[in-house]
Order: sequence, then C-alpha cells, then structure tokens
Amino acid sequence: MAEALGLERNIVAVSIAMFLLALGEHLWKRFLPKYLEMRGAPIVAFGFFGTCEDFLDGVYQYPGGWIGDRYGRRRALLLFVALAAVGYALYWLAPSWPFVFAGLVFVMAWSSMASPTLFAVVGDALPKDRRALGFTVQSILRRVPIAVAPTLGGLAIATYGLRSGVHLGLAATVLLAVVTLGVVSHVNIPVTRDPVPTDIVAVWRSLPSPLRWLLTSDIFIRTCEGLVDVFLVLYAINVIGISAPAYGVLIAVQMTTAILSYFPAAKLTDRFGRKPFVIATFVAFSLFPIAVVLAGSFSALVLAFIVGGLRELGEPARKALIVDLSEPAIRARSIGLYYLIRSLAIAPAAFIGGLLWQLSPARPFWVAGAIGLVGVLVFAATVEERYAG
Repeated sequence: MAEALGLERNIVAVSIAMFLLALGEHLWKRFLPKYLEMRGAPIVAFGFFGTCEDFLDGVYQYPGGWIGDRYGRRRALLLFVALAAVGYALYWLAPSWPFVFAGLVFVMAWSSMASPTLFAVVGDALPKDRRALGFTVQSILRRVPIAVAPTLGGLAIATYGLRSGVHLGLAATVLLAVVTLGVVSHVNIPVTRDPVPTDIVAVWRSLPSPLRWLLTSDIFIRTCEGLVDVFLVLYAINVIGISAPAYGVLIAVQMTTAILSYFPAAKLTDRFGRKPFVIATFVAFSLFPIAVVLAGSFSALVLAFIVGGLRELGEPARKALIVDLSEPAIRARSIGLYYLIRSLAIAPAAFIGGLLWQLSPARPFWVAGAIGLVGVLVFAATVEERYAG
C-alpha cells in the first residue's frame, strides 16, 4: 500500500511535517485579518499585509531552494521550521498590529522558504510516473487539518474571545513546531552537487519554454487569488453576516471537497495527462471569487466554497509538471526561482484588492474573476499536451 500511494520514507516525513504545521497554523490563520482589526489596523493594512505575505513568499523562494540544494534537504527543513516557530511566538507577543508584520518575516520561512525543498523531495524520491500521486498524498496530509482546524479555531474564538482564542492557537502551533523538528530530522536524501557552479541567471536559462508559459498563466491565476484571499473572512463575516464558527465550517467544506477530489484526479492524470486537470484547476480559481460575491447567505457560501475546494483538483498535476521540467541537480533552485518570479509578480494584488474594497467590497472579487479567466486562456493556448502529459 505504501508503494502504491507513493509513501516513500522521505515523503512520509515531509508529509507529516506539513500535516503538523498546517494543523497548528490553521487554528488562527484564517482569522488573522480579524486579529489585525482587533489590534486597530485600518482596512488598507489588511491588503498591505497580504502584499507583504506575497512579497516575502517571492523573495524567500530562491534562497530557500539554494539552501535546500547547498546544505541538503534535512538541514534546510530544520532551519525553516525553527524560524517559523520564532514567528508564531512574535504573533502571540505582538502588543499592536505593526508587530504582526515582524512575525510574518519569520512565519514565512516555513510556507515559502521550505516550499522548493518540499517539492524537491518528491522529485528526488519518486520517479516521474509517481510524482503526481506523491504530491497528492502530500496535499491530502496538508489539507486534512485545514478541514478541521479553522472550525476549532472559530469555536475557541467564540468561547474565549478573539485575542485569547488566537493566542491559544498560536501556543499550540509552537508546540507542534517542536514536534515537527523531530519529524524532519528523519529526512535522508544525499546532497547532489552541481557539476559546475550555477547562478540564478543560469538557472533561469535552464527553464524550458513550457515551464515559462506555465509560470505566466500561473501569475494570472494567483493574482486572481491574491486580490481577494485576505478579504474572504471579512466579506463573509462583515458583509454577509455569518459567525466565526460558521466561517470555519466553510473552510472545512472547501478542504473536504479538495481532499475528495485528489485521488481520482491523480489516477486520471496518469491516464489522460496533466493538462486537462491544470485547466480545470485554473477555471475553479477564476470562478471562486465570482461565486463568493454572488452569495447572499450561508447556504450559498457553502456552494461557493465547494468551487473553492475544486481549485485543488489539478494542483498535484501542476506541481508534478514543474518538477518534471526542472533539471535534477538544480531542482530546488529551479522551483524556488519559479515561485520567486510568481510571488513578486502578484505581490501588489492584495494591496490593490484593498483599494478596490474601499470602492465596493464586491469590486475586487469581480476583477479577480476576470483576471483568472485570462490565465486559463494563456495556459490552454501555450502549453502543449506533449509537455503536460
């Protein structure tokens, strides 16, 4: 069963690490805009927070990939988890909203710096025809806690208040980070040295044309997401009028939908190729903000968040495609450069979303949907099936 599911020992270790930190982070992460609001942050600060998140996500990616290639997967992951734990503690200790930005600098070490190394472990440990399934297992173990944790976090906030509820979740996350350090110490992949030293320009030149077109379409899709992501909880609670626990239920619906779609999609990807599933994912990204803004009740939001869950339908296929098209000796750096460019390109999206929100809360959602559809067309027209098969 382990072989059939791609559960090689290194995949197991990084998947458990992703599970543990996702369980902790999502006790409070979806409510962070409300936490900022409680600390007195203006609405523009929410958008700026999202922009800083995207900016750090970009600038951390390539250094994270370089560390993963230079010092090995295990040492890199130990460093990233330790830095993230410092960030969780800073969130807890923050006396006012600007200090939350200082915590973000450390928290992003796990979600961003670690990303190229986590990708590279799948490429290192599994052959090409099993990578989509390997990413599927990773994605499920990362998202199972997301289906549960926001509801628990919402209940904690409803019971103890916003400040104490978020603090309780942050304390739990620090403890889980300590456990995660023990888990990632079991990663054991030999370091592959460059035949010759490779700088960032050479890494960019090594990226084949299909990967560059995938990156272009991905930028449109993630701009679509970035325009509205930080405002989802505000729209649901402040505009539509649902409670924090109800929002947690919506996240659970979204993650459950994603989880249920993973294994059938992974099996069909091996049979029909990666391209149809990447297109389906990009379409769902485009329709999600439109579905949210058309919703006027909790039941309608449930349907919208099912669409949001379907955004994950082709994510393992997209990730496998990135790994397939990256050269093994510089795999982590290639992945890091991909995400560096993507995140820097979309960094202004959340801030622009905040400006659009001031005009009308619905405005960023409509703009996001239109931009996402452009990304769908770019990918469908440029990445040939022979590269995505």
